[in-house]
Amino acid sequence: MPFAAHPTLTAAATDPPSPEQWFSWLVGAPLQSLIAIAVGVVVLALTRWLVTRTVRSVIQGGTHVRRHARRLLMSTRAGGAVPASDQFAVARRVQRAETMGSVMRSSAALVVGIVVLTVVANINGWDLGPVLASAGVAGVALGFGAQTLVKDFISGIFMLVEDQYGVGDVVDLGSATGTVEAIGLRVTQIRDLSGTLWYVRNGEVVRVGNMTQGWSKARVEVLVPPDTDVGRATDLLRRVGQEIAADDELAPYLLADAEITAYEDLTAEAVKLRLMIKTAPARQWEVQRVLRARIKDLFEAQGVVLALPRRELLVERETRPEPQDQSSMP
Repeated sequence: MPFAAHPTLTAAATDPPSPEQWFSWLVGAPLQSLIAIAVGVVVLALTRWLVTRTVRSVIQGGTHVRRHARRLLMSTRAGGAVPASDQFAVARRVQRAETMGSVMRSSAALVVGIVVLTVVANINGWDLGPVLASAGVAGVALGFGAQTLVKDFISGIFMLVEDQYGVGDVVDLGSATGTVEAIGLRVTQIRDLSGTLWYVRNGEVVRVGNMTQGWSKARVEVLVPPDTDVGRATDLLRRVGQEIAADDELAPYLLADAEITAYEDLTAEAVKLRLMIKTAPARQWEVQRVLRARIKDLFEAQGVVLALPRRELLVERETRPEPQDQSSMP
């Protein structure tokens, strides 16, 4: 006797779901998944808003920066000039804050996305084991191929966090020397004296020489003949340093008194004198040019000559054989 299908099972299998069944299914995994996605979107929006607000606050400046800005404003109203180093500091703070804000927003989106995907997978009972295994293999392969890119990004983040250099700084990165025009997570743009724009990968930077961070120093070295009155020449250099300190245009950029030292080097040709002044960042070259011009004029007016490099000329005379006496020949 053949097996007959149960009428109740047949009806249950062929009849459409009832509204109660639809509602029970809807308030289950689909609704929970939508709630998880909505919560993730809200959390991401709040995080991005918080990061943007923090970046804007950093750009506008905190309490210390506002006090510094008010001091600069009062100096400007009093007739003083705002140093270019302060403008560079503002640009440096803006670019550093914007770059870090971009990194934080991208990181927040990645973290929230992973968390939401994990929660949705748990709600629906998805087996993410094979997917994670495939992603792990692909990640390893991608890591080997993009390890240079990852190295550049990590180095760029540490450069920004440690504030090794910023926009407007004059730096020596080994492969390029010049003024920093832009800083990214992957490359740094350097403009050298000839106008060439260099793109230096952050991962390739082994050492950083910052010539304009915090403060700089103008240094001028003068060579005088050994028979010169060194004490008098030193006094003349000290006089030039005092004149520079009293200059209305250069005085705002000087951070200390001039330091004059003698006998920095002694040879048979010259005695080396040195003048150094601590200056505002990126102002040492301007101060050095003025110092050289004033030292030259003052030395000429006081009759102090500069040492000339010693030159030796060797003259080799050609010796010719003496002619033989014809009378003594047989």
